[in-house]
Amino acid sequence: MSLIKINNLHKRYGGNEILKGVTLEVEEGEVVVFIGPSGTGKSTLLRCINLLTWPDSGEIWFDGENLMAHGIDLDHKRQKIGMVFQDFNLFNHLTALGNVMLGLTKVLGLKPDIAHQKALAELEHVGLKDWANHYPSELSGGQKQRVAIARSLAMEPRVMLFDEPTSALDPELIGDVLQVMKKLAEEGMTMLVVTHEMGFASEVADRIIFMEGGYIIEEGSPQQIITNPKVARTRVFLSRFMELSNNLPDGKVKHE
Repeated sequence: MSLIKINNLHKRYGGNEILKGVTLEVEEGEVVVFIGPSGTGKSTLLRCINLLTWPDSGEIWFDGENLMAHGIDLDHKRQKIGMVFQDFNLFNHLTALGNVMLGLTKVLGLKPDIAHQKALAELEHVGLKDWANHYPSELSGGQKQRVAIARSLAMEPRVMLFDEPTSALDPELIGDVLQVMKKLAEEGMTMLVVTHEMGFASEVADRIIFMEGGYIIEEGSPQQIITNPKVARTRVFLSRFMELSNNLPDGKVKHE
């Protein structure tokens, strides 16, 4: 049984239809990377999976249960679906440790001493144990993002959703975040990642999905999608993307 199963998902904002019948299954332990031009529904799809954004129609199944069914304990299910945003979403008045502890005490109800111990372990997991008592204003963008990852991991999720986690970072800070994500993949974490980091996608993904215009246009292994895409639009996108990547002096690709 798939860990995540999405059937015919639709989402519209006003007169703009963002998702136009997306169907997708994700196995436990699988790393799925979404690529494609901006504004094509990739981020909306992730937000629908944990129902931060409520779809207009369709079904989202997680671990055998329909998340859109009446009467389901959605808060409990969301605890098992971690999400990392591009802009960190940390609380500036809390230290790195305090940010990670918050969900453990307020949501899971752990005693402060147990939450402290677990939060510290997760910060060590992402290489930030020595920064536990620093505030977000004292951290680099890459460090903030790793705190955000630690905060999600502390809730012991079954799946992690990453919405362009490196797009707000300077090029020299991207590597540390991608290394943490690579480590999570090696540990067997199920991951859905929206990213423009093609090196990461080719090395870590089990499957790459190209989306455009609210549809899944093509999906396959990294080798198939990157080196031999079957659909003409996928080939055009990747060709233009690689051209931009090669021509920008700082190596940071601007989104389409």
